[in-house]
Amino acid sequence: MKILYVAELVGKAGIFCFKKTVSALREKLAIDFVIAGCDGASNGSGLGYSQAMYLRKLGADVLTMGDCSFYKKDLTERFDKTPFTLRPANLPRGAVGNGCGFYRAGNQKIAVAPLMGQFGFSRVHAENPIAFLDGLLEKLRKETPFIILDFHAVTSAEKRILFNIADGRVSAVIGSHTRVQTADEEILPGGTAVITDAGRSGSFYSVGGTEIKSRIKEYVSGIPDWTKEAWDMCELQGVIIELDERGKALSIERVRVPVAEQHPDAPREGGASGSSAG
Repeated sequence: MKILYVAELVGKAGIFCFKKTVSALREKLAIDFVIAGCDGASNGSGLGYSQAMYLRKLGADVLTMGDCSFYKKDLTERFDKTPFTLRPANLPRGAVGNGCGFYRAGNQKIAVAPLMGQFGFSRVHAENPIAFLDGLLEKLRKETPFIILDFHAVTSAEKRILFNIADGRVSAVIGSHTRVQTADEEILPGGTAVITDAGRSGSFYSVGGTEIKSRIKEYVSGIPDWTKEAWDMCELQGVIIELDERGKALSIERVRVPVAEQHPDAPREGGASGSSAG
């Protein structure tokens, strides 16, 4: 089984990268299942209902969320009606939506579950993901050995702890949230593929996918500003994971696909051009 995890889509540029690359990747590489990180797909924070439906139409099998799960009211009100959209499983019991799901990937059943870390999040407080893991895996492993966790967390230490606790019990743990692709992909001794962060899809020449000048202004003034999207050097990032018949990882490979075509909303002058992505 081959799984493509598309790293966090940031704004219109991220969705544009998905639209322009995923269908061809799926065909060329014989991808069986596509997961898209969508915590910043709508204006850099959260996911709107219309964007969720559009990404589903474009070929995403599952959309995973993190601390911005409930930032868009239209999706929050429809979370229970969109089983392909998952918020973190370890959110409080009263949270709407699904924290995990079972899907078909070729002839196999696959389970996907996002988890959220505890460090660095001020607006959403999740249960301890380490303590939560045993109960979650008891439920998932009754149904399938093919299990993918999206660990939405701030610190590499918290991610590495969960990676090692999950080793041999899940197929892969993919780190997300920091929007910077790390070069530490590996298969742990128990057969679990991991990477600290799969990166982001959208503008590479940016600050987390958003316009550089606006982010500098925010840091200097202290006034939050997440409204300005970046378009320079657009590329899709993520990982491709191949699993054997037991749900163990055979390989994990980082992906960076540049998108040269311009979106109508992209500025025509100024900024960087070209791409260093391979």
